[in-house]
Amino acid sequence: MSPTFRGAVPDGLLYHPQYDMWVRREGAEVVIGASAFGIFLAGEIIGFTAKPKGAEVALGRGLGTVECAKTVLAVHAPLSLVLLEANEAAEERPAMINRDPYQAGWMVRGRPTAWEAERAGLIDAASYREHLRRSEPDAEFL
Repeated sequence: MSPTFRGAVPDGLLYHPQYDMWVRREGAEVVIGASAFGIFLAGEIIGFTAKPKGAEVALGRGLGTVECAKTVLAVHAPLSLVLLEANEAAEERPAMINRDPYQAGWMVRGRPTAWEAERAGLIDAASYREHLRRSEPDAEFL
């Protein structure tokens, strides 16, 4: 029997259901990280590397990589952006991504380049929880 997801999906964030990433708008910028469910699917993150500052990343393209026990995965951008800052603390201590994915474990900060067009691809927390329930009917949301 496979493990069941048990984790948080905080209100007040937007989520990309395909990439299991969250987005928080802060003025003209966005902060982006992996959702607890995305981390659950990937397994414990033991390494994180973001693209360099100034990189232009298109929706769905890699904005960095995470290393898990058995693989290295691309972190897909939930929207197009210019990368302004990587979370250096999370790169140095990736366990914080596992422990606190929505606060200290954020991954990158950027300036969205197509917010109005791509915002429609993001969903609120209630819709994301519904989305997760379809694939994980026994999921527990904290």
